[in-house]
Amino acid sequence: MNMLIDVLPTKVKNINLNTDFRTSILFELLMQDNSLTEEKKVAKAIQLYYNEVPKNIEIAINNMLWFYKCGKVEENIKKSKSNESNICKIYSYEFDDEYIYSAFLNQYGIDLQDIKYLHWWKFKAMFKSLKEDNQIVKIMGYRSMKIDNKTNKEQRKYYENLKKIYALPDNRTEEEKEQEFAKNLSNLF
Repeated sequence: MNMLIDVLPTKVKNINLNTDFRTSILFELLMQDNSLTEEKKVAKAIQLYYNEVPKNIEIAINNMLWFYKCGKVEENIKKSKSNESNICKIYSYEFDDEYIYSAFLNQYGIDLQDIKYLHWWKFKAMFKSLKEDNQIVKIMGYRSMKIDNKTNKEQRKYYENLKKIYALPDNRTEEEKEQEFAKNLSNLF
């Protein structure tokens, strides 16, 4: 699927989807909710994207995920996320909502509160293309910044402080935190 030459989908395999950007944001927030079981997440996700529950749930899930990933082929996603374990979360639709709202208003003149409909794929393309002078882009830069031994002491202190100020809450379960700790500990030896 190519946004420049293909019409953006509102259906997948002749089944209507809720394609507004708000639906996919809710989906992402839903997937990050540790209070729900996987089964409840799937059920709620299907309710978000489909007006009627499809008969074949497996196909419905695959179509929903294809849409959420903006029609990108799985191989391309794997290539771009080959070091996923080393990637930190740099934005949150829940905690960065004001920054994202302001960036769209500032850069595109789009009021995300007033707009009746914006296709998810258009939203994602615009989000990825936000200019560096938007606060959310600066914040994502702070969150993703690698501070190494080459960074001088003054800069290190400055950027570590910014990382703390703009840090996202750690929503991992205790078990996930323990697993990461054990993994990091084993990497030391």
